Amino acid sequence: MITRRGVAVALAGGALGALAGQSIPAQASTPPGKADRIVVVKQERTLFLLREGEVMASYHVALGRQPRGTKIYQGDGRTPEGSYRISAFNPQSQFYRSLRVSYPNEHDLALAHKLGQSVGGDIMVHGLAPERRAFGTEHWRFNWTNGCIAVTDEEIDEIWRRVEIGTPIDIRP
Repeated sequence: MITRRGVAVALAGGALGALAGQSIPAQASTPPGKADRIVVVKQERTLFLLREGEVMASYHVALGRQPRGTKIYQGDGRTPEGSYRISAFNPQSQFYRSLRVSYPNEHDLALAHKLGQSVGGDIMVHGLAPERRAFGTEHWRFNWTNGCIAVTDEEIDEIWRRVEIGTPIDIRP
């Protein structure tokens, strides 16, 4: 099981520093109180906000309806795995609020192209869908997204305040 201390130790040791040969450096100068990296560990259904290798906060997450393995093509119901960045904020999301993940990267594009498939897009970290709000903090027990990463509305508010466009997000198996 991944713990706050375990993530910090793994980051310090470099175990979470790269994925598939890719590494995205943290923001050069992150304002006080802001995270300089997001790490999602799919197997643990957890999103960690990090600053200088220390865990600031963690959240249970719901994933795509096919949680194992990386996203290969549009419509496969999987959440991608890899190194990305937060590329936009959407205050008018159908899921309350959302943070756009810079999926697809070059690796994702090449894999989908090799299979003759469309890679898709619109991968977000977002709040709850209106029809899922009654699940509240138990939402993560169900994999209900189309490949996104979902937290509660209160949690997306907190994450929204603690990240910036350009914050690296590593999505791990």
